[in-house]
Amino acid sequence: MEPFRVHILGCGSALPTMRHYASAQLVEVRGKVFMVDCGEGTQIQLRRSRIRFTKLSAVFISHLHGDHCFGLIGLISTFGLLGRTAGLAVYAPAELEPMLQQQLDMFCRHLDFEVHFHAVDTTVQQVIYEDRSLTVETLPLDHRMECCGFLFREKPMRPHIRRDMLDFYGIPVSQIDNIKAGADWVTADGERIANSQLVKPAEPPRSYAYCSDTRYTPTLSDRLKGVSTLYHESTYGEDNLPLAEKYYHSTARQAATVARDAGVGKLILGHYSSRYEDERVLLDEARRVFPNAILSDEEAVIDV
Repeated sequence: MEPFRVHILGCGSALPTMRHYASAQLVEVRGKVFMVDCGEGTQIQLRRSRIRFTKLSAVFISHLHGDHCFGLIGLISTFGLLGRTAGLAVYAPAELEPMLQQQLDMFCRHLDFEVHFHAVDTTVQQVIYEDRSLTVETLPLDHRMECCGFLFREKPMRPHIRRDMLDFYGIPVSQIDNIKAGADWVTADGERIANSQLVKPAEPPRSYAYCSDTRYTPTLSDRLKGVSTLYHESTYGEDNLPLAEKYYHSTARQAATVARDAGVGKLILGHYSSRYEDERVLLDEARRVFPNAILSDEEAVIDV
């Protein structure tokens, strides 16, 4: 099975600390690499991830708070210095486009690649990116400003060929694509071999949901049913529930409640408030509701 991994570049919240960078992740799917949010320091963390800059094809920005987008123009500028020629797609709320264009005009006048801006409607769940193996959908969230998460879904893979059966019946290699597409095989004696005997089912498609800044929304779990891995902000613990409600953030327990109600496979906590010097208190709180929860941390690589 080809890799489907999340690289944590930053998992802190708005106030910079010596322990955590601002929000940024890389999502690596079947050889393609996408960035989700791009706070300050992202390009340094990208260096540390050891993933080549050239592999990054698109950046998805959840909302226009600085800890989620201040690193974007610096990243684009560095791409220019490195001689990038492949286009870069940016998916973000429409309000970013004029600001980004002003920055490009000021600091990046002579790029050898194009920045393709795609305005995102954060109020609806819809597919905004699609290729042969993947779709990316928006996930409407409830924050102090226009904000959405992103849901990465693998498309179903074709079944695996049973080599032993191909050899047994002498089926030529030229017929493999037809068999993967569902065709039976008819032997020289006229015997029909059912397709189910010639293939093994493919692994179930995997999915990753990134839920950026949002206050607790019970109905969010309906949009996340059966997701393989969920990243859900957990800025606070229940000890700071009034702050979570005031600033439209979630507690670790609330994040775990969403994960439990959605029936996800695994929960990743992140976007920690600088108030917490040890995030294990958030992990303990979450695990009391949803046991398969883990903490994100810079340079962590998590299999979806």
